[in-house]
Amino acid sequence: MESSNPPHTQKKPHAVLVPFPAQGHVNPFMHLAKLLRCNGFHITFVNTEFNHKRLIKSLGEDFVKGLPDFQFETIPDGLPPSDKDATQDVPPLCDATRKNCHAPFKELVNKLNSSLPHIPVTCIIGDGIMGFAGRVAKELGIPELQLWTPSSVCFVGYLHYDELVNRGIIPFKDESFMVDGTLDTRLDWISGIKDIRLKDLPSFMRVTDLSDIMFDFLGSEAKNCSRSSTIIINTFEELEDEALNFLRAKNQNIYTIGPLHLLGRHFPDKENGFKSSGSSLWKNDPKCIKWLNKWKPSSVLYINYGSIAVMTKNHLKEFAWGIANSKLPFLWIMRPDVVIGEETSNLPQEFINEVKDRGYITSWCSQDQVLAHPSVGGFLTHCGWNSTVEAISSGVPTICWPFFADQQTNCRYLCNTWGIGLEINYDVKRDEITKLVMKLMEGEKGKEMRKKCLEWKKKAIDATDLGGSSYNSFHKLIKEILHHHNVSWLCRRWSLLSGGGHGGLWSLLQGLSEVNVEFVEVYRFQGFGFCVTVFVIRMSPYA
Repeated sequence: MESSNPPHTQKKPHAVLVPFPAQGHVNPFMHLAKLLRCNGFHITFVNTEFNHKRLIKSLGEDFVKGLPDFQFETIPDGLPPSDKDATQDVPPLCDATRKNCHAPFKELVNKLNSSLPHIPVTCIIGDGIMGFAGRVAKELGIPELQLWTPSSVCFVGYLHYDELVNRGIIPFKDESFMVDGTLDTRLDWISGIKDIRLKDLPSFMRVTDLSDIMFDFLGSEAKNCSRSSTIIINTFEELEDEALNFLRAKNQNIYTIGPLHLLGRHFPDKENGFKSSGSSLWKNDPKCIKWLNKWKPSSVLYINYGSIAVMTKNHLKEFAWGIANSKLPFLWIMRPDVVIGEETSNLPQEFINEVKDRGYITSWCSQDQVLAHPSVGGFLTHCGWNSTVEAISSGVPTICWPFFADQQTNCRYLCNTWGIGLEINYDVKRDEITKLVMKLMEGEKGKEMRKKCLEWKKKAIDATDLGGSSYNSFHKLIKEILHHHNVSWLCRRWSLLSGGGHGGLWSLLQGLSEVNVEFVEVYRFQGFGFCVTVFVIRMSPYA
C-alpha cells in the first residue's frame, strides 16, 4: 500500500493581473493586487515594457523588484520603442494590444507555471478591454476574471453600440452632427442609463465610419467582457444600481468592490510600506500637500485633467485666465503633454505673476491624498472614473470638462443623476470658467452640491465598511477564486495520481461552488486488484 508523495497542503493562490497600459487602468489594478496580496495571494503584475520603464522612472528600481509574494513581469505592446514620458497614442495602442499581446502573454503564463519556485497560476485577472488575457486563460485551462475599470453606466453604453447601428443612428453622414444639435437627441429606449442624450454616451460612437479603430475596439471588447465568467467593477451598488441591474441581466457573476482605495483601509500593511506605495507612471510632487496645509478648509480649487486628456493652446489660456480671475487659491496639475502637439505646457508669464501668491502648479500628485485634504473644496476634472470615484469618496464636488471615452457619461451622472457637478461647455471661455468656479466654491449652489457630495461620501464609506456591500462582495470574490484554486489543485493532484487527464473530475467539481471546503491532501492506496483514492478536506475559513 502506498500514498502520494509528498501529501502536504497546496501552495498559496497565484493571481496574474494584466491592466491596459494607461494610468487610469493601472491604478485600480494595483489597488486590487495589493488587496489580494493582503489576503494571502501570490501576485504577478504584468505591465507593458514601455510602462514598466516609466514605473521605474517614477518609483525607482527598488519598487519594481517587488517582494517574495509580489512580482512584476512585462510583455511587449507591439508598438515602436519610445522614451516618451506620457501615455502612448490611444488608438494605435488599443489596436496593438489586441493584435500583438496574446502570444507573449501566453508565453509568460507558461513560464510562470514552469519556473521555480513553482507556484502555479490560480487565476488570470485581465482588463475588461484586454480580451486576449481571457483567451489565454481559457486556452491554458486557468480560471479567468475581468476587472472593468470605467463606470458601469459606461459599460452599458458600450453594450448599446450595436443597437445604435441597427437603428440607423450611426454612422453619421458627415461631421456636421457635432454642431447641428444631433448630439442633443434624447434616447429613452436605452435600458440601464437614466435621462441620457446621444452626447452622453461613451464618445467613441461619434463616427462616420464603422471601421473606426476605437468604435470597433471598445464595442467588441465590452461585449467580450460581458461574457466573462466573472466581472469585477470598481463601484458600489447604490451609486450605479440601475446600470448594474442591466449588466446582471446579462451576467449574474458581477462583483462590485469599490471604491477600491477605500476598501484597502481594512487590510494591514504587511511589509515596508509596499501596500501604501503608489502606482503612478509620473513622479508625484509631495510638496503640494504641504502647500495645501496653509489654506482654510474647503477654500482651494483642485484642477487635474487626468493622464490622457489634451487641449488646444487657446483652451489652456482660457482655463488659466478663468481660474485667475476668480481670485481663489488653486492647485493645478499640469502634465507637460497636456497641450496638443507640444512637449511642454507654457503658461503666460503675466498669468504666473498674477497667481504667484495663491496658485501652485505642478506636473503630478497623489490625487487621493489631495482630494482627502480638508482645504480642497472643489475639483475641476476631466471626469475619468478614478477621479470621479475619488471625488465622491472625499466629498468634493466637481466642475466637469469631459474629454473622451466614458467621461461624457460620467459627467452626465455627476451633474444630473448625483447632483454633485457643474458642466463646462466644450468651447471653453474664461468668463464661464470664472462664473462656475465662484458658483462652486462660494455660491449657494456649491453649498448644496457639497452637502449632496458628503451624503455620497458616507454611502461610499458604508459600502466599504465591515458588512457593507463592497466589503462583502470582495470576500465573496476571494471565496470564488479560492474555490477555483482548490478545484484546480485537486485536479492536478488527480492527474498525477491517475496518470491521465482530469477533465471529468474538473467538470464535476466546477459545480461545487457552494461547498465551502478546502482540499488539503490526496492519498492513493493500491492493493491486489483494487485502487482507492482518498481526498482529505477541511472547512474553508472563507465560508
